[in-house]
Amino acid sequence: MDNLSLVIQNAQILLPSGEFILGAVQIQEGQIVQVGADLSSLNDRVLTIDATGLTLLPGVIDPQVHFREPGLEYKEDLFTASCACARGGVTSFLEMPNTRPLTTTQAALDDKLKRASEKCLVNYGFFIGATAENLPDLTEANPTPGIKIFMGSMQGDLLVDEETALDPIFAKGDRLIAVHAEDQARIRDRRAQFAGQTDPAVHSQIQDNQAALNATQLALKLSKKYHRRLHILHLSTAEEAELLRHDKPAWVTAEVTPQHLLLNTSAYKTIGTMAQMNPPLRSPHDNEVLWQALLDGVIDFIATDHAPHTLEEKAKPYPNTPSGMPGVETSLALMLTQAAQGRCTVAQVANWMSSAVAKAYRIPNKGAIAPGYDADLVLVDLDHYHPVLREEVLSKCGWSPFEGWSLTGWAQVTIVGGQVVYDRGKLQTDVRGQALRFDG
Repeated sequence: MDNLSLVIQNAQILLPSGEFILGAVQIQEGQIVQVGADLSSLNDRVLTIDATGLTLLPGVIDPQVHFREPGLEYKEDLFTASCACARGGVTSFLEMPNTRPLTTTQAALDDKLKRASEKCLVNYGFFIGATAENLPDLTEANPTPGIKIFMGSMQGDLLVDEETALDPIFAKGDRLIAVHAEDQARIRDRRAQFAGQTDPAVHSQIQDNQAALNATQLALKLSKKYHRRLHILHLSTAEEAELLRHDKPAWVTAEVTPQHLLLNTSAYKTIGTMAQMNPPLRSPHDNEVLWQALLDGVIDFIATDHAPHTLEEKAKPYPNTPSGMPGVETSLALMLTQAAQGRCTVAQVANWMSSAVAKAYRIPNKGAIAPGYDADLVLVDLDHYHPVLREEVLSKCGWSPFEGWSLTGWAQVTIVGGQVVYDRGKLQTDVRGQALRFDG
C-alpha cells in the first residue's frame, strides 16, 4: 500500500484491556500505528473506512482447519477456503496434514507453503503430521505451529494409536503436540457391535465419550511424563472437561468447536449425516459442561475443525458418509450471537478466537488492536441479524450445518495485513496473506 495510510474511523474498538472505545485506528505498511479517540490530524495520504455502527475486533485465527489441498481439491482448495475465511472474519488459519500427499516431510510442507503464497487471501500455517516413522521430520520441519497426532478416527500412516509409538514422539524435542484424542481400539470394537446400523445417530454411540476420554488421558499422561507442550484438539465431552479442570498442567491447552457447543445429538434428526463429524456431536449435558469449561478458562480457545465434503458424499447412507463439516464462514457470527444472547461477552469471543490462539501457538504481533500489531482486523455488525443461506456459502462444498440459523456479528469488512480483503459482500481476490511465524 506504499506510504498510504488506511484509517478506520468511527468504530467501536476492542482494546487489549477488554474495554471498548469509539475511535479510529491508523494502519501503515500492514501494521497498526495508532489507536485513539481522535486521529483527525493525519495527512492527506489516507484511505478511510467509515465504520459507523460497526465493532472492530482482532481478526480470527482459526487453529484447526482441513482445506483439502493438495489431493482433494474437489472438496475445497486453498483459494476457495481462504475466500470463505475472509467472509467469516478469519484472517489466519492453521491447517492439518491429512492431505494427499500427507504433510509429513519438509518437502510436503514447502509445497503447501508455496501453494498458499500463490492462492491464499489470508495468513496461513501448516501442521506437520506424525507417523510411526518420521521422527526426524517432526523435530526439524519449519515453519510449523506443531505436530499433529491422530490417535483415532484415521486410517493409514497418520494413525498413531499405540502408546509404544506415541511415547517416542512425546520424548523427543519440545515442539507443541496437538492431538485428535479418540481411542481407536475402542472405536473398532464398538463399530463391530453396531455393524449394520444405518441411522447416523449411531455414530455418537460408536465413537462414544469413553473413547475420547481414554485417549485424552493417555495424551495427558505422556505430556506430564516429558513436560511436553500438549494441545487437545476439539474437546467434545463433559468427562474430558472435568479431567482437565482437575488435572491441567500449565503447558497444556485445549480447544472446543462451535458445533460441540451449539449442536448435539438432536441434530441427526434435522440434518442427518451433515451432523456427522469426528469426534461426534454429544449430548446437551456435554454442551453445558463444555460451555462452563470455556467460560472458566479450562478450555483455552475455539477452532472450527472446518472439514468440508461434497453434498454428494454427505448424501450417502451411513456408515459410508465421510465425517466433517465446514465452519470458517459461520464461527465468528455464531459466537457473537451467543454473546448477544448473554452467554458470554464480545471481549471473551475475541480472546477465544484470536488473542488466546496467538498466545498458545506463539504467533507474534497477532490477536490485539494495539500499535505494533499486524493489521489483521474484522469489522462486525452487532445490530442486525442475517440467516445462514446456502446460496451465500463461499466454501466449495456449498453447504453449512447451520443453514437457516439467524446470526448477528457477521463480518462486514475483513482486513489482512492492512489490505481490505472482504468488504460488505465483495472479495478482493488479488490480496495475499503471509506465512505465519511461530516463536518457539
